Amino acid sequence: MIEKTPILNFVTHAVLITATLLMCFPIYVSFITATLPLERMAELPKPLLPDDQLLVNMAAAWEKGGFSTLYMNSLISATIIMVGKIVIAMITAFSLVYFRFRFRGIAFWMIFITLMLPLEVRIVPTYEVASNVLLPLQRILEWTGLAWLIQTASGIRVDLNWSLINSYAGLTLPLIATATGTFLFRQFFLTIPDELTEAAKMDGSGALRFLWDVLLPLSRTNIAALAVIMFVFGWNQYLWPLLVTSGSEYRTLTIGLTFMQPGPDGASDWNVILAGALLVMLPPVAVVVFAQRWFVKGLVNSEK
Repeated sequence: MIEKTPILNFVTHAVLITATLLMCFPIYVSFITATLPLERMAELPKPLLPDDQLLVNMAAAWEKGGFSTLYMNSLISATIIMVGKIVIAMITAFSLVYFRFRFRGIAFWMIFITLMLPLEVRIVPTYEVASNVLLPLQRILEWTGLAWLIQTASGIRVDLNWSLINSYAGLTLPLIATATGTFLFRQFFLTIPDELTEAAKMDGSGALRFLWDVLLPLSRTNIAALAVIMFVFGWNQYLWPLLVTSGSEYRTLTIGLTFMQPGPDGASDWNVILAGALLVMLPPVAVVVFAQRWFVKGLVNSEK
C-alpha cells in the first residue's frame, strides 16, 4: 500500500503542472503569434497576449497554402489508414487466437518484431515496392526464364509495371499494417471466456459470424482507442507522403505547411504560417478531445 502524504501530493502536482506548462508553452506562443498582425512580428520582447487577427491570418493561410485540397487529402488518407489498420489488426488477431495452425506462435512474434522496424528504417525497400508493385513478379519471370521464353515465342517483351506513386493507394497501403493493433486485439481476445466461444459454436455460429456478432461489439472500446491513435498517426505522417507525392494533387497538410515557409529572400510572415499550423493541428486535437473517454476506457478497461 502506498502512503499518501500532503507533501508528496504537493510535489507530485507541482511536477505535473510544471511539465504541462513546459509542453504547452510552445503551442501557446504559436497561438499568440497567429493572432498578431505582420507589423507586430518584430516586437521585442515578444507579445504574450493575443491580438485580434487570428481569423484573418487563418483565412490568409488557407488561401496561401491551398488548404481545401490538402485538408481533403489528409482526411482521406488518415481515415483509410485508421480503418485499414483496425480491420487488418482485428482479423489478424482473430486468426492468431481462434485458429489452430502450425507456427502460430512464430507468426505472432514475427508480427510483433516489426515494432522494432519503423517506416524510416525500411523506407528504401518500401518506396521501391510502391514505385512498382509488380516488381517481384517481374523478377520471378526473369529469374525463371519465362520472360525470355515469352519474348522469344511471341516477340513481346514482358515489362510489368504498376506504380502507386501520386495516389491514395500509395499514401495509405504501405502504412495500414500494424503490430500494435494486432497485439492489442490479441490480448483482448485472449480474455474472452471459452464458454462464450463454445456457446456460439452450439448455436451454429461460424467463424465470421462469431467475429461480427460477438467479438466486434465486445471490442468497441478497443476499436475506439485504436482509432484515435491511428487517425493521429495517419494525419501526422510527413516523410512517407513527402516521398510518394511529387505534385499538389495528393499532397497532405503536413507537406503543404512546409511549402508555406519563406525562402531566403521571402517575407517572414510567420503569423500566417503559424495560423496554418493551428489549422493543421485542429483535427487530431478535436479527435483526441471528443474521443478521450472512449480512448482511456479502451486502454484501461475491458467490456465483456
